[in-house]
Amino acid sequence: MSEEKSLNFIEEIVENDLNSGKYETLVTRFPPEPNGYLHIGHAKAICLNFGLTQKYGGYTNLRFDDTNPVTEKTEYVNSQQEDIRWLGFNWKNELYASDYFDELYGFAIKLIEKGLAYVDESSADEIAALKGTPTEPGQDSPYRNRSIEENLDIFTKMKNGEFPDGAYILRAKIDMASPNMLMRDPIIYRIKHAEHHRTGDKWCIYPMYDFAHGQSDSIEHITHSICTLEYVSHRELYDWFIEKLEIFPSKQYEFARLNLTSTVMSKRKLLQLVNENLVNGWDDPRMPTISGLRRRGFTPKSIREFCERIGIAKRENLIELSLLEFCIREDLNKTANRVMAVLDPIKLVITNYEKGTENLIGENNPEAEDGGGTRVIPFSNELWIEREDFMEVPAKKWFRLAPGAMVRLKFAYIVKCEDFVKDENGNVTEIHCTYIPESKSGSDTSGINVKGTIHWVSAPHAKTAEIRLYDRLFTSETPDAEEGDFKDYLNPESLTVLPNAYIEPALADADLDSRYQFIRKGYFCLDKDSTADKLVFNRTVTLKDTFKKPN
Repeated sequence: MSEEKSLNFIEEIVENDLNSGKYETLVTRFPPEPNGYLHIGHAKAICLNFGLTQKYGGYTNLRFDDTNPVTEKTEYVNSQQEDIRWLGFNWKNELYASDYFDELYGFAIKLIEKGLAYVDESSADEIAALKGTPTEPGQDSPYRNRSIEENLDIFTKMKNGEFPDGAYILRAKIDMASPNMLMRDPIIYRIKHAEHHRTGDKWCIYPMYDFAHGQSDSIEHITHSICTLEYVSHRELYDWFIEKLEIFPSKQYEFARLNLTSTVMSKRKLLQLVNENLVNGWDDPRMPTISGLRRRGFTPKSIREFCERIGIAKRENLIELSLLEFCIREDLNKTANRVMAVLDPIKLVITNYEKGTENLIGENNPEAEDGGGTRVIPFSNELWIEREDFMEVPAKKWFRLAPGAMVRLKFAYIVKCEDFVKDENGNVTEIHCTYIPESKSGSDTSGINVKGTIHWVSAPHAKTAEIRLYDRLFTSETPDAEEGDFKDYLNPESLTVLPNAYIEPALADADLDSRYQFIRKGYFCLDKDSTADKLVFNRTVTLKDTFKKPN
C-alpha cells in the first residue's frame, strides 16, 4: 500500500479551516502585476493557488494588480492569461484591482473620516528623514494633524487632478514608533498623471500595493491570501487596514519563493535583458519565463511536476536548475518520439548498396505506455552521419567508424569503413563503406557482433534545418549574489546555432506542440521562427541527467 503524501503547512491550515467550519468555501487568488511576463517562480504560486482549490473545492480568481499605469500593458495581461491556461489551470473570475478603484477611493475617504489617514506634502527626502531606523522611532510629519475637513478637501482636489505628480500623498496614520517600519504611516495614495491600460485618464491618483491588495482580497472574499516570504512584514499592515475598515477578514499566509540556480527572477532584471537586446524577447528559450520555457520545449506537466517536487516551505532555499531539467527528461522520455537528425554532417557512401531507396521501419518510442508505434524511414546508398562518429586514427575503445572498423546504422545494416576522402585542407569530406546485406535490423543473420550503433539520415531524402542549442543563461549559479553587474555573468555560449543540419523527412510535418528526441543528441521542439522553407528546432535539454537524486 502506497504511503500517503504528507500535507504542506498551507494545506494543513486550509484543512483545519474547512473542517472547523471557519469557511464553507475555499477561495484563493493569483494576483500578478501586468508589468512583465510570468516566470518559473510565478508557476510555483500558480500551482499552489489553483492546486489548493482543485484539491479542496472552491475556486481561484485571476486578479491583475494594475495599480501602476506607467509600467502596465495589455500585452502583459494577455501573455499572463495564456501562460496560466497553458499550465493547465482555469480561473473562475477575471478581475482587476482597477475594477475597485471607486471602492478603494471610498475606503480611503473612510480612513480620513475616522482620523486614520492624512494628506502629506512633504518631499520624499523629508519623509525618509523622518522615518527613523529599525532601532530608532520615526518622527511625526508636520502635516500629521491636519483636520479631517482639510484632508478631505485636499484629497478630493488630488482626485480631481488639481495638483501635479508628487505634490501630495495620502498616508495612513498608524504609529511612527512601530518596530515594523511599514507601520510608520505608510503611503496609501499617490498622484500619477498617466493613462491606465483599462481606465484611461479617469484617475490621476492611484492606490499603493499595500492599500489595494488586502482590500481587493476582502472585496472578493478571498479566504487564504497566499504570497511569498518578503510579505511577512506586510501582514500587520494588511490586517490593520481590514480591521479599521471593518470589511471581510481575508487572511495572509506566506511561503518561500522559488530561487533557481543559473538565472535571475527579478522582473526588473529580466526586462533589462529584453530592453538591452541581450536576449531575443521575453520568450527567448534561455529566459526563465513560462513563455520562454514553453518555446524551448518544456511541457506543462514537467513544470507542474517540478513545482510539486520542490514543495511548499517556510524557509528560502536555492533549487538546482538540473531538477527542472530532470522533470522534463522524465516526461519526454515517455512521450517524445525518437527521430534521427544529423547536426554536424559528413557524407557516408555505401559503395556496394544497389537497391536505390529502401523503406526501413523505426521505433517511435519504446518507452511509451502504448508501445509508441513505428514509422517508415527511407534508406539509400548516400547518408549523412555525425562528423564526430568517424575518427581517422581511432582512440582506444573507439566503437564507431574508423578505417577498417564496423558499426551498425540504427534501424538498418552493419557497415564497414573501407576508405575516406579529404579536401585540400586535410578535412575528411566523405567516407566510403560497404554494407553487410544479411545484417538488417530485425532480421540479422550475419552473425557479426559490433559494439557501436550510430544514427544517420538518407541524403537524397533529408530535409535541412537550423538547430539552436541552448545552455544556461549565466555562467554563475547565483548571478544575483555576485559582485558587480549581474549581466557580467551572462554565458557567451548560452546559444549555439547550427545552420545546416539534416533531419528525417517525417520531421517536415513537425508542429509547435510536438516534442522529439533526436537520437543521441537530446530533446528538441520546433521553433516559431520556422517557415515552410526553413525549419528551426530548439534543444530543450540534453540527454545526460546531471540532477543528483536524493538517497
